[in-house]
Amino acid sequence: MSKLILPHGEVTLPAFFPDGTRGVVRCVDSTDLENCGVQGIVMNAYHLMTKPGATTIKAVGGLNKFTGWKRPIITDSGGFQVFSLLRENASMGEIRPNEIIFRRDGKKTVITPEKCITSQLAYGSDVLMALDYCTHPADPYEIQAKAVATTIRWGKKCMDTFANAKSKSRLFGIIQGGNDKALRKECAEALIAMGYKSFGFGGWPLDEDGKLTEEILAYTAELMPAEGIKYAMGIGKPENIVACVRMGYNLFDCVIPTREARHNRLYVFNEAHGVDDNFYRYHYILDDEHRRDSRPVSEFCDCHTCTNYSRAYLRHLASIGDGLAARLATIHNLRFYTMLMERLR
Repeated sequence: MSKLILPHGEVTLPAFFPDGTRGVVRCVDSTDLENCGVQGIVMNAYHLMTKPGATTIKAVGGLNKFTGWKRPIITDSGGFQVFSLLRENASMGEIRPNEIIFRRDGKKTVITPEKCITSQLAYGSDVLMALDYCTHPADPYEIQAKAVATTIRWGKKCMDTFANAKSKSRLFGIIQGGNDKALRKECAEALIAMGYKSFGFGGWPLDEDGKLTEEILAYTAELMPAEGIKYAMGIGKPENIVACVRMGYNLFDCVIPTREARHNRLYVFNEAHGVDDNFYRYHYILDDEHRRDSRPVSEFCDCHTCTNYSRAYLRHLASIGDGLAARLATIHNLRFYTMLMERLR
């Protein structure tokens, strides 16, 4: 598949969507994103439930009008928050057979598969993600099996709710199972039988050493229908994106480019073309070597930052803590990622 056609526009594949978790890609606005060549954004259904709330977003016309972003939006279901929040602190909530309970900042949020879908429909999302039970690859078989059973059960409720809405948006399933191929196969086959055509890779994609779990990623990609989207959720290191495209994945999201920009790390290509070994590096803009450097961040980049500003000026902005430093760095890193996608195409 070379294009994904959605209510708010076409997405040329492979594509990278930056994370706008709470309805904003930090430090930049919709015009900056468009100028960087960003085709879509990923937001988080759970966080948007808490602030500003689904009814507020629906009242102002949906996420696109609320945020001023005219292009596609994916809303993640909140399943990852089960992994990242509840696993580390059980007092923040619990997972029940038919719902997730979150307790945070003195507030209680209940997420059911049905509410997960109705909220995303209220947001006007282009792609809705089914509610899943996320795991770590090192989790024991019993937890992986429970996650698969729960993901399948919730997947059916999500599909039924979505089908009744007759929406023009798309619903993606998520394949769980950790590193167990039989569980991955069981999960994929059950969801495909329900009518799911596009999928995200579920679970943490890195091992305990921080390395990509390539074997299970490749196997899971083979389980996904060829005519659908293969979404490598949360994978964002440039070399990992390249590896996953070669496996067949064609959609990516991650906080890496924007988070790294706020920490003054700017990605640059080593050559004008290609994604061979060692195809990129990064500048830490506060390094003293940039103090009097009049060159742009990258000679191969056409972004607003590289077209108009020097490394010396960016270093100055960062050294005085001015907010413009984060904006210009974010613009550059996002353009690096959209150019990476262009190279991969």
